[in-house]
Amino acid sequence: MANLQLQDIKKAFGSIEVIKGVNLTINHGEFCVFVGPSGCGKSTLLRMISGLDSVSGGRIMIDDDLVNDVAAADRGLSMVFQSYALYPHMNIARNMSFALRLARVPRRDIREKVQRVADMLNIGHLLDRKPAELSGGQRQRVAMGRALVRDASTFLFDEPLSNLDAKLRAKMRTELAEMRDRIDKNMVYVTHDQIEAMTLGDRIVVMNEGLVQQEGTPEDLFKRPVNRFVAGFIGTPTMNFLDGTLVDESGVLRVRGDGFDLAVSQAQRARLEGHRGKDVSLGVRPTSFTRDPDATNTIDLNVAVSEYLGSNSVLVTRCGGAEVQVELSSATPIRAGTVMTFGVEADDILLFDAQSGRTL
Repeated sequence: MANLQLQDIKKAFGSIEVIKGVNLTINHGEFCVFVGPSGCGKSTLLRMISGLDSVSGGRIMIDDDLVNDVAAADRGLSMVFQSYALYPHMNIARNMSFALRLARVPRRDIREKVQRVADMLNIGHLLDRKPAELSGGQRQRVAMGRALVRDASTFLFDEPLSNLDAKLRAKMRTELAEMRDRIDKNMVYVTHDQIEAMTLGDRIVVMNEGLVQQEGTPEDLFKRPVNRFVAGFIGTPTMNFLDGTLVDESGVLRVRGDGFDLAVSQAQRARLEGHRGKDVSLGVRPTSFTRDPDATNTIDLNVAVSEYLGSNSVLVTRCGGAEVQVELSSATPIRAGTVMTFGVEADDILLFDAQSGRTL
């Protein structure tokens, strides 16, 4: 029953601080995903948890034991790297059992563990092959299997699917999700792909510039982002932002800007009272636009590009000087230069402070 605690964790390389004070608790059995753009510090944080990188400040606790100075091999953790890091001269069985053989686990136990994990990952029939004889997806399964055969309290994944093509990534995401439900252990997963984060994580930790921006369930982050960065990072296609001014017109709060004038829901009125007359950033997701002819909250958009995706289309449009993406369930071709009127539900609009980016 392992719990992992990060208490004010910091990491500096010389005078450059890349992790600026992270506090986080990962509970037993939880699949926690660190997500953020390249260079945000997520892989560095994972390497500090594993013991591969030292901590500049703060405490890493595993089951209330301080492990800052404990060697990586003695932390009871197991890690899957972005590169497969397989030994080319060993067959798959020996690659998967390498750590167990170093720990002098009895041969019979090794065979049983390797076979059980290999069968779970659908590579049981490949144990006699060498890594060069396997596909990229099979090699990634071997790398995962090498980690899973160990009796670790927590499994760490550092962008394990980034080297795979799009179709294989989708398949491996499904297999990882199924594996998560079968293994009652902590899993900490690093990715820059928010689709992986949303589909795999029980809890997602969004990072940027060495800081945790928000943590929560996928639904929390999608529906209730705490700031503009999280709102723009989570969701595909990404949220649209339009800069304007919050005004009160006949008891209705509206945001007015270059080429738009949209009402905000009455449910938001109480918390927006102190922001009337101020500059704000209006956020609306591409899926929130409708073609309802009876809509009263509308916006005119000039189509620049129509991207046909089969069952739906994504329109890249212009509103004043801003780019706005619209996702339509209809795949009807639309010519560039067409001006279209869309309805926007007031309840789907989010507002952010123009200066700080915090959600209002």
